[in-house]
Amino acid sequence: MRVLVVEDEVKVAKALKEGLEDERYEAVVAHTGEDAFFRINTEQFDIILLDVMLPGRDGLQILTSIRKRGIITPVLLLTARDTLEDKVAGLNSGADDYLIKPFAFEELLARVRALLRRGRPADSLRLGIGDLDMDLVTRKVMRRGRMIEVTAREFELLEYLLRHQGQVVLRDTLTREVWKETTRGTPLNNVIDVHIARLRRKIDIEQSVKLIHTIRGVGFMLREGEP
Repeated sequence: MRVLVVEDEVKVAKALKEGLEDERYEAVVAHTGEDAFFRINTEQFDIILLDVMLPGRDGLQILTSIRKRGIITPVLLLTARDTLEDKVAGLNSGADDYLIKPFAFEELLARVRALLRRGRPADSLRLGIGDLDMDLVTRKVMRRGRMIEVTAREFELLEYLLRHQGQVVLRDTLTREVWKETTRGTPLNNVIDVHIARLRRKIDIEQSVKLIHTIRGVGFMLREGEP
C-alpha cells in the first residue's frame, strides 16, 4: 500500500514515514502544498494523509481541487483545528476522515486501515465512468449498452485505468502494476502504447465523448472529455 504523507513539519513527517514503513506501507512525503498537488496528479497512492495548514496551497484547497478532477483516493485530514466548523469544512471539501493533532500513531494507523478497507476499489464488483461499465465478476465491458470484446491484458489495463480515473498513469507504473515487470532491463513503452491504441479503438470509436487520453511525454489518463 502506497501512502502520501503531506506534512510541512519535518520532524512530524519523518516520524509518520518511519512509523508507516515499520508497518510495511510505502510512504512518500511532500512538505508543501504544491509538491503534494503535483504528486497526487502524477503518481498513484492508496491513501493520502493531508495536513490542513501548509505553505502555499493549503490542504483544503488541494482536497477541493483533486475531488473536482475526479480523484477518489481516500484522504485523512490531519489538523490542529478542532472546532465543529473546521470539521464540517474538511468533510465538505471531500475528506474521508478527520484526525486532530496531537494524536497517537496507533489511532492514525487504525484510521488508515479503516479507510483502506472502506475505500479499496477491489471491494466493489463493478467499475465505471460515464457510460462505460466493467463487471469484475463476469469480466464484461460495456459502453452505452454495447458489449466490448477485450483481451485479458486489455481488461487488466482498463481496470487499472478505471481504478485511477482522473489521474495521470505513467508507463513505468503500468509496467510494474499491470505487466508485473519489476526487473526488466528494456522499457515496455511500445508494447503499452500498442495496447492503449487497441483499447482506445474499442472504447472510444464513434463516441463523441472520449475516455482514454494520452498525456504527451507523461502517460495516460481515463476521464470524460479532454483533460
